Amino acid sequence: MCCVQFKTMKIAVEGCMHGDLDKVYDTIKYIENTRNIKIDLLLCYGDFQAVRNGKDMDSLNVAPKYREMKSFWIYYLGLEVAPIPTIFIGGNNEASNYLWELYYGGWAAPNIYFLGYAVVVKFGNIRINGLSGIYNARNYCLGHHERPPYNDNTIRSVYHVREYDVHKLMHLEKLIDIFLSHDWPLSITDYGNWQQLVCCKKTFQRSSKELLEANLLLSCSKNSDHRIGFQLTCTANSPLLLNMKRVVE
Repeated sequence: MCCVQFKTMKIAVEGCMHGDLDKVYDTIKYIENTRNIKIDLLLCYGDFQAVRNGKDMDSLNVAPKYREMKSFWIYYLGLEVAPIPTIFIGGNNEASNYLWELYYGGWAAPNIYFLGYAVVVKFGNIRINGLSGIYNARNYCLGHHERPPYNDNTIRSVYHVREYDVHKLMHLEKLIDIFLSHDWPLSITDYGNWQQLVCCKKTFQRSSKELLEANLLLSCSKNSDHRIGFQLTCTANSPLLLNMKRVVE
């Protein structure tokens, strides 16, 4: 998690939450208390896992032994209310049936807003847009043909980014302040220990190559003229807390 000061607003940014809303909100509360600040907004860039019930888990592309309800359902039913406004996009581990109901964006739970597949919202004086899902060359030029109940193929293709959605974002004319995506930005591997990552994850080199072939997020972010882009994937349970402050003039 990182904290960003944007103009007069403080924004918390979370990676792959995987349904652990309680842990994330507790971490934010800890940051607020230790730093004597107030977080105004939480952004999550994918793998939010808005699972409402057992049926939703059938649409979650995760091995059955790893499927858990976690804590989103508590907020969905209104038993708890998110302590700060929360905006999220979709990744590749989602309750895809529920997110499809909110294709154009909408309230997934009280005070928790799904940004949709390719939508722009304004929070205060900040314009935020995002692109849900991940890139896959085979499905990029297809339409959204998937419908629940999903089979072994559509449970994966349902969260693949479509050219149609990218084109919608490419037609934006007004300035975008923040751009969210689940895929990594191009050349991000140049800023880390690339060789070690390849050794730790055998598919890492192939994933990096696919990003170079895709090039869609670069086009999207260039066109939107965004001032801040959050496109890195990290885990909600990581012991590392990034204390990054970034002030945009």
